[in-house]
Amino acid sequence: MIYTSEIEEMCCVAKGPQNGPSPIPQEGQWNQVREVTDVSGLTHGIGWCAPHQGGCKLTLNIKAGIVEEALIETVGCTGMTHSAAMACEILPGKTILEALNTDLVCDAINVAMRELFQQIVYGRSQSAFSEGGLPVGAGLEDLGKGLRSVVGSMYGSAKKGPRYLEMAEGYVLKLGLDSNDEIIGYKFVHIGIMMDAIKDGVEPAKAMADATGVYGRFNDAIKTIDPRKE
Repeated sequence: MIYTSEIEEMCCVAKGPQNGPSPIPQEGQWNQVREVTDVSGLTHGIGWCAPHQGGCKLTLNIKAGIVEEALIETVGCTGMTHSAAMACEILPGKTILEALNTDLVCDAINVAMRELFQQIVYGRSQSAFSEGGLPVGAGLEDLGKGLRSVVGSMYGSAKKGPRYLEMAEGYVLKLGLDSNDEIIGYKFVHIGIMMDAIKDGVEPAKAMADATGVYGRFNDAIKTIDPRKE
C-alpha cells in the first residue's frame, strides 16, 4: 500500500462503530452480504438496447453467488435471439459478479443483467421472503405449458383500427366483431400445446383443433376477420 506524505504525517484516530453492511432479505433470511458467495435469490430484470429497438427479460436463479439457471426472453430484434442463445450458455456457472462483467453480446441483455444485479444485491429478489428460496427449474416454470414466452403483439392504424395478433392465450386466428365493427372476442391457437401434440404423433390438423379456443364473446360475433389479412 502506498500512502501520500500527508497521510503518513497524520496521527491515528480510533474508529468507533464497527457496523457491517445492512442485512438484506434473502430466501427467508436476513443476511449481511460481504462476499459474492453470500448472495442468493431468484428474480427478473428488464433491459433495452441503445436504439430501443428491442428488449430483454432476464430471469436468474442464484445460489451461494452462482448462477444456477438463466432464462432469457427477447422481443423486437431478430439478432437478439442469437445473443440470447449465447447468453444461456454463458451465464450458468458464473458468479453474479462475473455475470455482471461478462459481454452478453446484446445491449438489451447486458442492461437486463445490470438491472437484475441491483435487485439481487439490494435484497429485492422475487424470492426474498421464500424460505430456502426457489428450486433450480423455477425460472423455466414461468413459461407455463408449451414452454413459450408470453408475448403480446398488437397493431393499430388510424385508418383501419386495431388488430390483435398474439395474446397470452396464443396466436390469434380470428377477431370477432359486433354490429358496430368493435372487437368483442377472438379465436386463438396455443402454439406450444399444438407443437407438443404434433411431436407426440397427433395429426397436425387435429393437434391444431385441440389447441384452439375462443376468448370473450367471440361466439356472439356478427362477423369474424383474419387480423393479418382482412
